[in-house]
Amino acid sequence: MDLAFGLSLIAALVVLVMLGVHIAVALFGVAFAGVWIIRDNPALAMRLLSVSAYNGIADYLFATIPLFVLMGLLVSVSNVGKDTFEVAEALLRRVRGGLGIATVAANAVFAAVTGVSIASAAVFTKVAVPEMTRHGYRKAFAAGTVAGSSILGMLIPPSLLMIIYGVLAEVSIGKMFVAGVIPGVIIALGFVIMIFLLATFAPGYVYDLDRRPQSRATDDIKPVSGREILSKLVPIALLVALVLGGLYTGFFTPTEAGGVGAFGALVIALARRSLGQGRIWRVLSETGSVSVSILILLIAAGFYSRMLSMAGVPTALGELVQSAGLGAYGFMLLYVIVILFLGMFLDSSSILLIMTPIAVPIAQSFGFDLIHFGIVTVIAVEVGLLTPPFGISVFTVKATLADPTISVETIFGGSMPYILVMLAALVAIALFPVLSLALL
Repeated sequence: MDLAFGLSLIAALVVLVMLGVHIAVALFGVAFAGVWIIRDNPALAMRLLSVSAYNGIADYLFATIPLFVLMGLLVSVSNVGKDTFEVAEALLRRVRGGLGIATVAANAVFAAVTGVSIASAAVFTKVAVPEMTRHGYRKAFAAGTVAGSSILGMLIPPSLLMIIYGVLAEVSIGKMFVAGVIPGVIIALGFVIMIFLLATFAPGYVYDLDRRPQSRATDDIKPVSGREILSKLVPIALLVALVLGGLYTGFFTPTEAGGVGAFGALVIALARRSLGQGRIWRVLSETGSVSVSILILLIAAGFYSRMLSMAGVPTALGELVQSAGLGAYGFMLLYVIVILFLGMFLDSSSILLIMTPIAVPIAQSFGFDLIHFGIVTVIAVEVGLLTPPFGISVFTVKATLADPTISVETIFGGSMPYILVMLAALVAIALFPVLSLALL
């Protein structure tokens, strides 16, 4: 099939999504129209759609999605995020930029069980921003820190984006989770170092210097006893160790890890009496809503991928890239630039669903390890959560704050240092595959 026709189908998909058409509807519509036009047979398009609908998710592996979503929601409702922040706040109260570092640390722990950046942004906006502001931090920096560190939710496994990539690229989700550990730690440490350096050498960026002398930063933060630290951290630490430890050792498959994790999160929620007043129903209904949304997207993406293959788009693009003499890393640079551009307008899942079926065959032809390629992809996609004008994490923080004195532009400005750290980490991880593959 003509490459120009295939590219026009991809462009039509991007335009539909940017116009506000739901990504699943856009994928189904473009794929159906593409098959119909390519084969001039609407009945074939319908049969291919039915095959994609069944084969797309008829696998035991897909149980990971509702199980990890359930685990994350149970942890969220148990106030684990608040407890983790309070412990980090008390332990780091004497460190320069300590509350910012505490937010990153708490987000990193929270990310290891939720796997959703938006959940992290919503939780820590309520917990961390008022506390940081009260202790003399600039509102812009406080809100930017929450938005910036929330992206750890999709980088530190388990991660819904890694599950989606693993399904689309047909690689091991368990290996994706393990490969995400070191990059997630690198980015979290990068955030910590950046906050400390800013607080030391550019305090005006971190603190409200007009108010800080009166607040004396962290002098009035209540110390936390050893017993309180244990009661607040041991449950979540055990849950993280159980899920990630089981995955890393190979004792659990990803699906089994999700089941064990969901059960452990349920025990924590019951022990903390967090499921009363209709919360258990809200958790279950939201789990169903999120899971079904993701599974429909995966069915649509499978249909779209089959249409692209039928049109010969991945093969033609691969030949075009190779004949252009870009080389492997030239292709990766171009790919990352396209993802960063799309991140300004589209959400993370949409970018993965559009780009992965196109890019993975080309990456394979250049000899990239698809696990390493997936980690680079997820990091690049996550940068889009912070970049204007879309920046869904920024808008989540803004909506949760409900503070008219903090504009969206202010939060974008406060998150800019975190974007720079992520881009630096992205370059390092892209150039040195061992940073993502060392634990495999």
